[in-house]
Amino acid sequence: MQDLGKDIAVLGWLVNRLVHCPLRCVFRQKRFYTWELWRHMASVGAGSLGIVSVIAACTGMILALQAAQQLEKVGALSFVANLVGVVIIAELGPLLTAIILAGRSGAAFTAEIATMRISEEIDALYVMGVEPVQYLVFPKMASMAVMLPVLTLWADFVGVFSGGAFSVFFLGLDARAYFEQSASFLQTSDLLAGLVKSLGFGITITLISCWQGFLAREGATDVGVRTTRAVVQSIFLIILLDLFFTALNYLFR
Repeated sequence: MQDLGKDIAVLGWLVNRLVHCPLRCVFRQKRFYTWELWRHMASVGAGSLGIVSVIAACTGMILALQAAQQLEKVGALSFVANLVGVVIIAELGPLLTAIILAGRSGAAFTAEIATMRISEEIDALYVMGVEPVQYLVFPKMASMAVMLPVLTLWADFVGVFSGGAFSVFFLGLDARAYFEQSASFLQTSDLLAGLVKSLGFGITITLISCWQGFLAREGATDVGVRTTRAVVQSIFLIILLDLFFTALNYLFR
């Protein structure tokens, strides 16, 4: 119980530091902070583009196939476009992209900070007059907050396009009718809901991952333990947040 209290105290300290980071960056901006931000944006965004594209394409085709199997029974095969578009843009696009980044970038964030914590590199940053949260955490959070919605948009496009291509070549649907139906059925609110979700997911992943990194204490073994906990906790909170946002969207639709 005492350890839990200490862990929560570290989380509170981290959140408090992050709240003040934007003001520090404006009034005391240093060039290496900007370099860190661009480095993480390239790692999170460009580095994840390939796997996000593959997963989104497979998801679009799987949804089209599963929807076709059920809708064909009632003679409503043309509604495959509606189902694929809504499910990917409102739900699976943001959710799968966030889970991929939790396992890829979130784990890397935790391992980096945990290793620095154990090797006393974070204490060295204090000695050099560098704020560790501003230097290590804020660029990661800013890059996730920007790149996860961007990757979600890309995943939405790839998923809908792959589902449409699969429907045209294997299910015999008309390409123009498919994409026109998708565009007419989808609403701007569906896209905005997915982007809001992805923003919340990005902040949550970074906060949990960096928090677990700062909790590392017990040598190199603790790096793996903290990394595992960060990924599991991030995915768990992503699912809960997805449920929360979906419920809000249903209540205020």
